[in-house]
Amino acid sequence: MTSPPTLARRLGLGDAVFIGLGSMIGAGVFAAFAPAAEAAGAGLLVGLAIAGFVAYCNAAASAQLAAAHPTSGGTYAYGRAEIGPWWGFVAGWAFIIGKLASCAAMAITFAAYAAPPGWERPVAIAAVAALAIVNLLGVTRTAQLTRVLVVIVLLALAVVVAAGWSSTPGTEGLAGLDLWTGSGYGILQSAGLLFFAFAGYARIATMGEEVRDPAKNIPRAIMLALGLALVVYAVVAVTVLATLGPDATASAEAPLAETAAASGWAWAQPIVRFGAAAASLGALLALIAGIGRTTLAMAREDDLPRYLAAIHPRYRVPHRAEIVIAIVVIVAVATVDLRGAIGFSSFGLLIYYFIANAAAFRQRGEKRRFPRVLQVLGGVGCGILALTLPLTAVIGGAAVILVGIVGRLVVLELRRRRSL
Repeated sequence: MTSPPTLARRLGLGDAVFIGLGSMIGAGVFAAFAPAAEAAGAGLLVGLAIAGFVAYCNAAASAQLAAAHPTSGGTYAYGRAEIGPWWGFVAGWAFIIGKLASCAAMAITFAAYAAPPGWERPVAIAAVAALAIVNLLGVTRTAQLTRVLVVIVLLALAVVVAAGWSSTPGTEGLAGLDLWTGSGYGILQSAGLLFFAFAGYARIATMGEEVRDPAKNIPRAIMLALGLALVVYAVVAVTVLATLGPDATASAEAPLAETAAASGWAWAQPIVRFGAAAASLGALLALIAGIGRTTLAMAREDDLPRYLAAIHPRYRVPHRAEIVIAIVVIVAVATVDLRGAIGFSSFGLLIYYFIANAAAFRQRGEKRRFPRVLQVLGGVGCGILALTLPLTAVIGGAAVILVGIVGRLVVLELRRRRSL
């Protein structure tokens, strides 16, 4: 009897780093600064530091867990193994709903930069469909396209930074920034919104069955991708704030393009817009792949329909899961707005990483790579940032997680009755 197809280990360290970078740089650098500035003004730089520190704690937990559990599913698999099935289910469900919102946010961001006026949603839907097809053709295609997109994005960001610091207003604006004008609550809210940008390293962990030498390469890739992304975000955030100022950043539809224009580099705006479109596509590509692997892992354990656990015999990808994900994202793109999607996504991801920290805290002996204090700080940080997000995001996210819990309770009860 022929054994069912499995995922193939085709990704090296560089591939994994680029997939994480593609997710993080595209996930927020063109989308998250405006809502963060609206919450905290120039204090978003303090929020960025807080978000980066919480992300580091979470990355340490994820790296430690991934080395011990090199399988698909990320914290869903880690939570099940280290704490119990219910913890794993909540983590997996929070990841899926959070990342589906992220997919919608990235598709909408792409269309905002690339589509002619009035055509934003049709273009966003077409982008989701096209990248779903790329993912269906195999993980090496995903990694190759992600490398190209990340290089394009970094070049566009270099243009933004050069434009900002070529002008006198940029230099003077930096000296005039007051990082503490916002309230403490506003700064924490900006940190929660900016956390949306740093969650891309989760895609590396969720693809644990496709990375070569995962015990070594996944932890290294997570830390490398996060460190590089944090440097990029810090440089770009300072440039945008120094050039536009906090108020203009908060009201900007496309803050990076407006930074180039304010610096007198009007010719650079098309380059920045092209880079933004590429960044959004790179993030969306990696997001679809990551959600597909978590869905596969949950379906294998019957926490989602077993139908979604299928792997394509030729392309070795969870094709049914990725098709369903593309359909759900297309529906979301047609119905949600960008800022709401970012808040909802952040809430789901903060719950996901809270459980990752709890699971890593339980590990003992040779499995431990980082001190437990990092997992305590990471868990507390996730809880605080989740509760300081916009109220609609907290209520909506909690409601959807509750729906998932009730649904699993119903399914388990039905299975129990059938077994009697």
